Order: sequence, then C-alpha cells, then structure tokens
Amino acid sequence: MDADAPSASVYGAPDEMLAVREDLTPMLSQYADCCEAHDDALVLFQVGDFYEAFCGAAKTVARTCEVTLTQREDSTGTWPMAGIPIENAAGYIERLLDAGYRVALAEQVEDASEASGLVDRAVTQLITPGTVVDEELLEAGRATYLGAVARDGDTYGLAVVDVSTGECLVTGADRALTLEELERLAPAELVVGPKFDLPMLSFDPMVTPFETSAFDLDVARETLSSYTTQPDAIVESDAELRAAGALLSYAEYAHGQTTLEYVSRITRFDPREFLQLDATALRSLELFESRSVRSGSTLLDVLDETACALGRRRLEAWLRRPLVERDEIERRLDAVSELTDDALLRDDLHQHLSSVYDLERLVTRISRERANARDLRSLKGTLDRVPELNDALEDAESDLLRSIRANLDELEDVRNLVGDAIVSDPPQEITEGGVIADGFDTELDSIRSTATEGKAWVSNLEAHEQERTGIDSLEVGYNQVHGYYIEVTNPNLDRVPEEYVRRQTLKNSERFYTPELKEREDEILRASDRADALEYDLFCEVRRDVGAEGERVQEVASALADLDVLRTLADVAVANNYTRPEFGGENIDIDAGRHPVVEQAQAEFVPNPASLPRGSIALITGPNMSGKSTYMRQVALISVLAQVGSFVPARSACLPVIDRIFTRIGASDDIAGGQSTFMREMSELTEILHNATENSLVLLDEVGRGTSTTDGLAIARAATEFLHDDVGATTLFATHYHDLTDVAEERTGVFNLHFTATQTKGEVTFLHSVADGPSSSSYGVEVAQLAGVPHTVVDRAQELVSDGERVEKEHETKPTDGETLDAYIDGLENGQDETETDDGQTSPDRQAVAEELLAADLASTTPLEALNLLSDLQNRLQ
Repeated sequence: MDADAPSASVYGAPDEMLAVREDLTPMLSQYADCCEAHDDALVLFQVGDFYEAFCGAAKTVARTCEVTLTQREDSTGTWPMAGIPIENAAGYIERLLDAGYRVALAEQVEDASEASGLVDRAVTQLITPGTVVDEELLEAGRATYLGAVARDGDTYGLAVVDVSTGECLVTGADRALTLEELERLAPAELVVGPKFDLPMLSFDPMVTPFETSAFDLDVARETLSSYTTQPDAIVESDAELRAAGALLSYAEYAHGQTTLEYVSRITRFDPREFLQLDATALRSLELFESRSVRSGSTLLDVLDETACALGRRRLEAWLRRPLVERDEIERRLDAVSELTDDALLRDDLHQHLSSVYDLERLVTRISRERANARDLRSLKGTLDRVPELNDALEDAESDLLRSIRANLDELEDVRNLVGDAIVSDPPQEITEGGVIADGFDTELDSIRSTATEGKAWVSNLEAHEQERTGIDSLEVGYNQVHGYYIEVTNPNLDRVPEEYVRRQTLKNSERFYTPELKEREDEILRASDRADALEYDLFCEVRRDVGAEGERVQEVASALADLDVLRTLADVAVANNYTRPEFGGENIDIDAGRHPVVEQAQAEFVPNPASLPRGSIALITGPNMSGKSTYMRQVALISVLAQVGSFVPARSACLPVIDRIFTRIGASDDIAGGQSTFMREMSELTEILHNATENSLVLLDEVGRGTSTTDGLAIARAATEFLHDDVGATTLFATHYHDLTDVAEERTGVFNLHFTATQTKGEVTFLHSVADGPSSSSYGVEVAQLAGVPHTVVDRAQELVSDGERVEKEHETKPTDGETLDAYIDGLENGQDETETDDGQTSPDRQAVAEELLAADLASTTPLEALNLLSDLQNRLQ
C-alpha cells in the first residue's frame, strides 16, 4: 500500500469481533468472515436495502460519507454501525474511493424470501480506482486504467487494462522508457511487482499490494493463456509476461471471476512506434492539463468536438500516442481532407454518431451479465445507426474511410435478436416481467394468454355480479395481501349470495370471494409467476447470446470511434481555418503559424513563421510577455497535431516526422522530492542531452536561470554547443542571456531570432512578432510596470538600471583580459576615459597618471623600477 493511503485499521475483521467470535450472531459472524476474506478493503455488507459497516469501518464510513454513526446491540456487546442506501450507493462509494479506500461489496446472493434462515452473502465485487465499472463512478469519454509493472533483470514490463471496456495494452523496454509510458498512460491504480523500485510519479495512482506469486513466470503464463492461445506471441519479454499475467490476475480477483471474457483485445505495442512525449512534455504543452489560470483550456479541449464517448476516448488516445509512420499519418490526413471538403457528409455523420451509445462499456456490461433490458435496447439503437453510416460512406474515396466502412459490421443477427426478444420500452427491473416481446417464445405466449384470459374474466366479473345480485355498488378489486375480492358496502350485506365467502371485514364494508374467483386467482398468479420466471430465463439467454458476439461489437465500436475522431478533426479544421501539413522534407517550415489554444482565448493572435533547418538551433531573445514561450510551444503543437493526423493552425506547414519532443519550460520546486528549482531544471536538461536524437525537437526556456549569472550562462552555452555538435536535434532556445547570442557567430547551425517591441514615451508595446537577429533590450522594468509594480519601485529600478548601464559603459573602456595596454592607452589619448568627479569635472589625478604612464620609458626600466612605478600610480588613483 502507498505511504499516503488511509489507515488500514478499517480493513480486515475487527479485533473486537474476533475476540468474541464464537458468540457472534450469525449475521455478524458472516460479516467477520467477509472482512477476513477481503482484508485489503473496507467491506460494505448488504442488510436489506442498505450497505452496512461495523466497528472501525463504520466510523470511517460515517466520517467520510457524512452519514449518521449508530450502533447495534446484541448479547455480545454494542457495535458501532453506519449504513448507506443501496439505491444511491454510487455517490457514497465515490467518496470512499476519493479518500483512498478500497471497497468490497458483500451482497445478498440468495433471495430472502427463499432463504431458510440467514440469507447467504458473499463479496461480489472489489471496487478500487482501477477496477470501477459502474457508469456513475466512471468519467464518460475517458479511459480508466488499472496498471501493473514488473521487472526481469534490466528489462521492464507495463500492462494496463480498462475493465469497463476490455481494452488491454502491454509494452516494455528499459526502465526509463517504461516509466515514460507509465506516465503517459497514467493508470488510476497500480500493482507493482517485486524488485520494481517505483519512483515518484507526476500523477497519483493508488498503489495496490498483491500476491507476488501472480508475477511468477509460470503463473503469469497460465493466467494469460486464459485470454489467448499463444501468450508468448503477444509479449516480447519475461517482464511483459509478468506484468500482463499479474494485471489480469488482480482484475479477476477484484471482479470475483476466473476469466474476464470481455477482455478480448490484448495489444502489445512498442513505445518507439509513436511520437514520444514524456510527462514533462505533456504538462509543458498542456495537452490534457492546463497550467494557465486565464484560459484553462488544453489542446484536447480545442479538438474535442466529438459526438460520442467512443470518439472522445479515441481522440485522447491519439493525442497521447501520435504516429511516426508517415504512411499512416497520410492515411489519416487523406480522410480528414476528404471530410473537410464535404460539409454535408460531416453533418450526416455527426447526426448519426451523436445518437451512438458507449458500445465498448455497454458490451462489457452485457458480457459481465450486469446489463438490463434497456441496455440491450441501447445496443440495438446504436447498431441501427450502422447501416445509415455505411450508406453515408458509400462514396468515400480515402483509404481510411473505406477501411472504416468495411469494418462497420451491421450485425443484423444481433439487432434482430434484440429487436425480436426485447420490448421497445422495457422496465428497469428484469425480474418483474414485461421485458420479453410477444411472439418471441410460444410457451411464454401461452402462459401469458392464460393470465390474460383470467384477468379478462375477472374484469367482467364485476358487471356480471352487479346484475346478478342487484347491488350496483358492488366492486371487484385486488391487493397483494388478500388477492382478488368482491367488496359490498354494509347497507347491502343482506343481499349477498350464500356462495360468497367472507375474506375481510372493513369499517363500512365486507370483502368476499367465491370458489370460482379463488380458482381464477390461483390460475392468474401461477401464470404470472411462471411468466416472470420464464421471462427472466429468456432474457438471460438473449443476453448471453449477445455477449458471445462481444468481439464483433467491439470491432464496430472501434470503427465508430475512429470515424468520430476523423469527423471531429475535419470540423475543427474548418471552424479554425487549419491547413493540411505536408511531410517529406527535413526542415520545419511553417508559414503564419498559430498556437491552437492561445488563439482561442485572444481576440487577435499574431501569426509567426518558423523556418528551422534540420539540426539547427534558434536562439530566441526578447522581453518577457513578448511571446517567446508561446512561439516555441506552437511549433511543437503544430508538429503534434500533424502527426496525430490533424490539420494545423498555419497558412502552410512542411514538416519532418519527429521521433520525440523534449521540453524544459517553466520552473517549480519539487518540495516532496527534495529538489530545488535549479536541480529540477538540471534533471530535465540531463534527460534531454542524454536522449535527444537528430530527429527530435527540443524546446528550452531560460536554461540556467536558477543559479548565478556566470554559471547559468556557462551551462546554457555548453548545452547549446553540445546539442549542435553532438546531438543534432532541432532546437528552440529562449533566453535572456544576450551573451549567448554570440554562439551564432561561431556555429553555422545556430541563428538568432527575437520578438519585437516598441517603446514610446517610456511605455513599451509588444508586437508579438518574430524577427531575425538578437533583441536589443529585455524591457524588464517596463514589464514590471505593466504587471502593476508600484511606481516608486519602478522609478528606483530605472535609476539603478541607468547607473548600471553607465558603470558598464565605463568598464567597457577599461582594459580587460582580452585587451592590450596599448589599446587602453590609445583610448586615453583620444580622451575616452575622462572620469568625472561629483561636480562633473575631469579628475586631474587620473589625467596626470595617464600622462605619466604614457611618458614612461619602459624599455630602459628595470623590473624593480617598473613595480615601484606601478605601485605609485596605483596609490595615486585610490
């Protein structure tokens, strides 16, 4: 269990119960058994219409869920107790999960009306952040992963499964790459294998302990064999096998099943098959999480015009793993291009897809036998859209759209089965009848006919008896306690026929039945009970038959997801004036590029070009707030969008396929990890310098600012030279070190860019336009003024800047390590060092020293005389 998890005192059987175990009531003994069997979770124990918890668990439930803490008294003592209603338990369970608890549901697995004594109960589901399947606890349109990591020597394995959809992914590589994928997939819960030293992560999963035997090679292979006939063909290392086997074993344990039949899509992938974006890059580029208080938007937000949950999850998956195979990128771009040119087709697709249910989760519930009749009708409703979508795509020309159409199996057999079996508007409950359609089963029809005829006879009985007895107020009714009855008011009791048998006496009337009515009642009730039972059996059979086609349904769901994303990318391209990128060259050439997120938040956005030869380094200078960071990010985001298969925000873009994006943007202390801003910065820089390749894109922002100016400049310069000379990665480097711009004069692949600004009457205006060459000023004081710094501070800062510039100018004329004495003397001869005194006059001492120094005959001066002369001159200047 992770260190931040809640206290485990609520897990396992309460000590106070175990102390009197033999004397516990049967129900509390049953509760203690469930707690012992699931000592890794807080047990919620079904008692009637409530889930109850006792002892320490009760106090936790009461505190976390904000419900009343009560108590239960029996011969063994007084037990703290807290309960939550089953009808709306999801909200309370969500609170427990958010607080870090695992929850085990111990439900009644026996009908209370049929139990001879204590109702049998058993834990039917372990609910944790990674094993949730309840729709109310899941976020629509987002994958919720359970993950497992394992190690085998120097090889590492990672496996994740979304138990709500059946998607399962396996990968592996060295430690660094595996951890990078772990950060990218960000499972909600993580099972960690032995000898795997889990570092601090950028996200916060629940870390779950699980039996180490599940990671054993033979055990893992046996587990995986339940899902595929060739487990070793799916994985490529023992570490991957261990991770996949343990993952599925834990998922089975959580759901109380031997095999999760709906997990039918186990896919192995190599991280290098996609554009690699580590956790730092994901955060810096704000793909899924905004760091801006002002806009609050992400790239996903800008792109998310999806019509259904299937498309929303697929869009996020594409963004997390952009492509690196040019042919696959072009296939997506061809499809998006075709859709951008056909507004009617886009509208038609949107209309059909917007009525599509979440097939992946729907068929999973069906396969788990948790679906009701309404779920089956929802499945049919979605599948009914497939023929219409096929018709809409009939004239599609792009290869990908034609492929999607080929995968849109209309599943006519499944649609017909559900349509024939389930009524169009079924009830919520599947055990109370009214679910199976007439004509589906002859036996059911016959039983229903018997019940219907009986009810018709009863409905006619009232009129018949009124006429026969002459009692106009006579009524025939029914209730669940007494069944059918004939009710006669007290003033008419003397007219009741002899064959009426008294059933119930009320204040103002009497209720009777006749032998024939009793016979009909028994006939109707027997028929209704038989019909309800048969309906339930028929429904379960239909549900199993549909579940058996789960893999076909999942393939349709995948095709629908792809189609929705392609349509979405086309809609966004048209709405935001994006253009199709071109691939093939080695250089990044973007004309009038824009930041896809920032432009949404601004009334006017200034586009900028980017021309970056392969392996070049652009040193970008300019004031804060002038647009340097936005510019760097927009170049990276345009590359990401292009490799996703999207059009891009630019007038035109010709791009290479890049293998990885590195970012060193922004700074923040990692207090928990014990890292300062500078240490964090250097760690990220180290990662870049070790792993970037000539096909990578590197973004560096203010590297070296976390230490002294001298050290910071030295590090920035050395890193620039290393990236140019040894790595060859295309780099954008924003800096305030103006001395760094000199590297452009020494390295042919390094060049300067700056962001322009104008200053009028002391006020600076940022033009947000990029231009060639270095910046002439940082406008730091002016930026402080714009930020609202008090005028007195700004004015004083300006004075200090002016003094600093004067002193700097003076020092520039004095000899440095690189100047010769002759050059300095030449400056003195030309009057360049006439230092002024406080009253504005030139210092006569300094002038005299200069004249004497010029007159000295150094050729005939001994070393000792020279030292004495220098000492005398120095003393006169002090």
